[in-house]
Amino acid sequence: MDLDTVRTFVVAADAGQFQEAAAELAVTQQAVSKRIAALERGLGVRLFTRTARGARLTIDGQAFLPHARELLRVAERAVASVRTGRRPLRVDVIASRVAPSGLMRAFHRAHPGIDLDVVMLFDIDAAVAALRSGTIDASFRAVGAPGHPLPEDIESVRVLDEPLQLLTGPAHALAGARSVTVAQLAGHRIWMPGIVPGTEWAAYYDDLVAEFGLTIEATGPNFGSDALLDTVADTPALATFMGELTRLVWPAGFGLRRIPVTDPTPVYPHSLLWHRDNPHPALTTLRAHLTTTATGRDTTGTWTPDWASPR
Repeated sequence: MDLDTVRTFVVAADAGQFQEAAAELAVTQQAVSKRIAALERGLGVRLFTRTARGARLTIDGQAFLPHARELLRVAERAVASVRTGRRPLRVDVIASRVAPSGLMRAFHRAHPGIDLDVVMLFDIDAAVAALRSGTIDASFRAVGAPGHPLPEDIESVRVLDEPLQLLTGPAHALAGARSVTVAQLAGHRIWMPGIVPGTEWAAYYDDLVAEFGLTIEATGPNFGSDALLDTVADTPALATFMGELTRLVWPAGFGLRRIPVTDPTPVYPHSLLWHRDNPHPALTTLRAHLTTTATGRDTTGTWTPDWASPR
């Protein structure tokens, strides 16, 4: 359906005269008549009855009018959704349960008047491409991984160092520990089926394994967090890593344990990325918020890969 004809119909219905509608739309009265006639042909009904005083809606015209108004409202929202500065701030958070999602929830609570679109892209290369095209306004990623250099037009700032924790089932050998050192993890099987070779998070865990002689297995299909928790709960020989701020819920009968890792504490370096020429007005507010709320954690006793972007 041609939205120009719909808009002309609504203006004519409100004005009650084709001549007034033509003046408001800055077109000729003949153009208004042609548009209305085209709309009537498309619908197969008469929308107006000509009178001495102008044009009066028919029963069909009265029935169509509220739907025509809604069509125009939907069209306006559709345009606003993709127009930078008017559409919502669009931010990539990697996944719904991880720390960046929590950062954006806190931002929304602090700035409820800012409209947000939250998306989840696969890896840093996809995020950078989306930032450069203007599809998204910001992304949370680990910056500096080998093979994933940032283009000069993409800027970043480190906003969160998230400690890793060990997650075990109740029968695991380390389940009763209040904390474990990295050295104690040597020889234990750490299962992480979500690691995809070539991604920035795979580079992080590759360096963690190389630095401390750990055993991380990424075998088997990734059926999601529920399947991972179920397997870890029932398999005494398996554990997994998760971020301290990762939000997961499991049945009470699972008896899972979240155990801090120390000496040193591996931390995952989350940075905010954006395109330096992005004009979205809410992006500045987001950057200021994250700068203010950044953890500022003391890096003494922590570990990140050498390539991680500095705070």
